[in-house]
Amino acid sequence: MEGSSDNEFFLSCYLTPPGDLSVVSARHDHGVALWRRAGARVELVRMWEVERISGQKHHAWPLYTAGRTEAFLEALLAPEGLGLADVRTVWGTPGLPRAAGITVPKGAEKFPVHSLAHLYGGLLMDTALFKSGTIVAMAMDGAPDTVLDERGPEHWYAGCVSRRGEMTFAPVESPGPLYTAASTRFGLEPGSLMALASACRATVDFDIEAATASLRLHGGRVTPWGAAFGLVDALIESAERQLAGRPEETGFSREECVRSAVMKHVQRACDLVAIRNVELLCALGGVDPADAYLSTSGGFALNCPTNTLLLDRFGFLGLLTPPCANDSGQALGLGLLGLHGSGVLDEADLLIDSPSHGAPLRDVDEALEEFAPWVEEVTDFAPERFAADLADNVLAWADGPAEIGPRALGNRSLLGDPRSAKVKELLNRYKQRQWWRPVAPIVLAEHAGDWFEQSRPSPYMLEAVRVREDAADRIPAVLHLDGTARHQTLTAAVNPTLHRAISAFHAETGVPVVCNTSLNDRGEPNVNTAAEALTFCVNKGIALLYLAGRRVVLRSEPVPAVARPGTPRPRAVHHFAGQEDERDALWQRWRERGYTDAGIFLLSWSPDIRAKAASSPAATVNKLADYYLAHDESFAALAASFRRDAGPGSRFVEGPGRLPQPVVVE
Repeated sequence: MEGSSDNEFFLSCYLTPPGDLSVVSARHDHGVALWRRAGARVELVRMWEVERISGQKHHAWPLYTAGRTEAFLEALLAPEGLGLADVRTVWGTPGLPRAAGITVPKGAEKFPVHSLAHLYGGLLMDTALFKSGTIVAMAMDGAPDTVLDERGPEHWYAGCVSRRGEMTFAPVESPGPLYTAASTRFGLEPGSLMALASACRATVDFDIEAATASLRLHGGRVTPWGAAFGLVDALIESAERQLAGRPEETGFSREECVRSAVMKHVQRACDLVAIRNVELLCALGGVDPADAYLSTSGGFALNCPTNTLLLDRFGFLGLLTPPCANDSGQALGLGLLGLHGSGVLDEADLLIDSPSHGAPLRDVDEALEEFAPWVEEVTDFAPERFAADLADNVLAWADGPAEIGPRALGNRSLLGDPRSAKVKELLNRYKQRQWWRPVAPIVLAEHAGDWFEQSRPSPYMLEAVRVREDAADRIPAVLHLDGTARHQTLTAAVNPTLHRAISAFHAETGVPVVCNTSLNDRGEPNVNTAAEALTFCVNKGIALLYLAGRRVVLRSEPVPAVARPGTPRPRAVHHFAGQEDERDALWQRWRERGYTDAGIFLLSWSPDIRAKAASSPAATVNKLADYYLAHDESFAALAASFRRDAGPGSRFVEGPGRLPQPVVVE
């Protein structure tokens, strides 16, 4: 894909800015997106989630210098036949070659660019629809970064009504802080908590409607953290008290029962906040939801029950939410903001209708040669053989470009027979996760209405819909306790090979559904390469891997004898390792300007404080930091953690191929 006079290329980068700002403007879930304009069409060519390259879940380590950052981008572009010299504009990360500012849409000046990038990630998935239809959109995450903001944003979360491309903006609330509070208190990822809410029958009495009626989660000058943590703490206290004398649910610990009871009310509170948002935006724009599309974005847009509730309650025409709705999609949204603000989309259209924009499998032959001692047989893909292989079994599937976003959508997946409860147990054992974690189904789109009570498209696994009563006992492995499933509808146009495979399973069994979960080990990002897929299968003892159109049978013991890898395959950490001296020098420069470590941490909090630092002595910032240290325990703890994990003396790479795990607030 070499550059030519007929093509224009653009990059959008959600990376920590190199240089001095890298110390005080850290980001997580780094990503890079490559765009191409050819005449009247704009295309998302490739999207790289950096965690899949580094192996660090929610990748957060910076590239501290411009030279390292440029070398990293050149390495990404080279397999596409491109280099930075072929790129016209770079959006999203200051300090890069050809970096350009983003033009914020009129009326949206009081929102952070981070929130607007989330918003645009849904709004502009289909620019023809954006220009001709009505969209009610809202960006709901935990908290925005302010790397690209000149001042502290007045509002944190952006809402919008778009009529034929004419946008009216309004601040909305985000339920995200409620999940952040629960995740912090319980030490579990939001996805696990969402699953636990419907995995256990434990309930407690709590007037959540009254509590939510007085709850306001807008963010901005008044942060939502106090209100969110206050409600979650009250729920925990109530649940612990009410459940103290009750017998535990079968298979669940007392702690899991408390968590499940709390999360049922947290989920209801989130639903009520989201409903308020929709009602506000529809009233603002005079919108009849039956004539409009709903767009949700930000980390909370991955909440399947709320998405389904809003679609059912208001009767929207459909859902416009990208598969990378959380911060893994910031590179996508920044690119769409840049393309729109620069006028590129005025006379060109763009359609994102597939999740398959990640890295393709470029190492298949090399990986099969490396793992030859484990490979018993390699044959071409045959749908009928796939159907037989899947019966009462689990197999791995890696094909085509990786899907973007945190969920497996059929390109890097573990697949299983949904008719077998044993299969769910196997999948959770392979993934090293709790037995109660649900497994999602892929269903052939043309048969979705026969098995689920909703037949609308759900290509990115963003809804939780009820399984039909007459079908529930036929697919127990994907059924939640409440009778729903987080399904993905699959069409032949989007993934023809997997569609053929599931069609053969349907012909053999009468069931057009398969179990699907991500192909990765605990704490590991989804696999990105053939070698990573083979490493997973060999370590777990999985005998079958469908790899890029080939059926690979693996031995239980290698011939000749070699050791199992034992751990996930090390990834390309060389891009990020060995930066300790560069990082320490940058810290020292801030110290030489007079800033204390707590003062440096405070600079990372707010663009207003950074702006003040440009015209005020460091002592002014340090004095404010000292005040917070003396009066705010959470600030002191965060400042100490910041210094320990990102400051001088900390190791950049911990162990072969592993990076430290960051604390993530979506």
